[in-house]
Formats: sequence, structure tokens, C-alpha cells
Amino acid sequence: MAKSLKKKPEDTIAAKISRTLADRIVRGELSPGARLRQDHVADEFGASHVPVREAFRRLEAQGLAVNVPRRGVRVADFGLADVQEVAEMRAALEVLALRHAIPKLTSAILDEAEAATLAGDRAMDVQQWEEANRRFHRLITAPCGMPRLMEAIDGLHAASARFLFSAWRAGWERRTDTDHRAIIDALRGRREEEALRVLAGHVQWIGQRAVRTSTGSTRDAFAIVG
Repeated sequence: MAKSLKKKPEDTIAAKISRTLADRIVRGELSPGARLRQDHVADEFGASHVPVREAFRRLEAQGLAVNVPRRGVRVADFGLADVQEVAEMRAALEVLALRHAIPKLTSAILDEAEAATLAGDRAMDVQQWEEANRRFHRLITAPCGMPRLMEAIDGLHAASARFLFSAWRAGWERRTDTDHRAIIDALRGRREEEALRVLAGHVQWIGQRAVRTSTGSTRDAFAIVG
């Protein structure tokens, strides 16, 4: 019998480093264009450069970092085209997941989804809202029982969160999510195609606002707000 392969210690360290840096990038703590310095990261985590380089490669694979010749590894920037791509991918994959999840959705699950929607309506900042929004979407799609599909959707939600934090990290305003309620109402009423249609439109709506940069100028920021 073949022996199971054990992860090398540096693999575990690289995973920890990449997860931590990814979270900082998504939450806007590391701005687009910011340099990721091997020495600084290695010192912070008490690691050698080997797992740090692997962590950087993982961030590049996720589209969160880029290796710029003569400028080093930097936090990746994004624009409207990137936001639109993620929105279209989310619409396609979440509709697929919901279609397969519908036969397994229970009243208890829909009650939880309604509670998540209410939590989003009451959110006092963008982080609270994003967590509630992500919980709603996962509740109605995860019963599809398709782990690879859900892994892809989770990755797209991480990208959506990054766009959202970039645009609305400051100046968040409470909002009522009528689309979430429409989806729940359609699911309770067994109007499956209506629920799928509302979900598709919901995750493709892109918001825009002007944000101030570190230099004092302003730029347009775009974000998926569904």
C-alpha cells in the first residue's frame, strides 16, 4: 500500500503566510501597488525565504499579487473590467449552484438566509455587511453538494469582497436588500426560475463611487454589491 504523502513544514508555513496576506489584501489593509517585501514578511512570520516565495506564488495564482520586473512583487490593482468579469462568473456559477441546491433547501435554511439578510440590513460597517451577505449566498447555494463548484464560488466572493472594501471601506451606508428578500420569497413559493433570474441580476449589479487616494486625489472605484 502506498504511503500517504505528508506536507512539508514549509508548505504549511507558506499556506499560513498566503492566507494572512490574502486577508490583508482583501480587506484593503494592503493597497494596490504596495510592495510585498520578502525580508519583511519572513521576519514577521519567523520563516525562511522559501515559504515566503511560495506564498507569493500562491497570491499571484489568486490574482492578488503580481511580480513586476525590477519592482518586485506587488499587490495587484484592478479595474472595472476585473469587477465585471467576477460579476459574470458569479452569476453563472451561483445560478448553477442554486439550481442544484433548490431540491435540498428546507424552511430552516431559508429562515437562516432571512436572518442573514436582516443582519446585512442592520450592518454598521462594510465588514459586517460583507460577512452577512456572503453568509446569505452560501446558505442558499451550498446545499448543491458540489464542493469544487463551491470552492470556485468562495474564491469569487473573496474577489468581490476586495472590490467592496476598496470602494466602501469608509462612508458605508446602511441599506435594505430587496433582492435577497425577493429570492427567498420566490424559493418559498417554489418559483424556481424567478429565484434564479433575480439571483443572476443581483450579483451582476456593480456600484460606483469616488474614493480618495493616499495622494489626496480621487478615483472611481467599482464594486459588486450583491
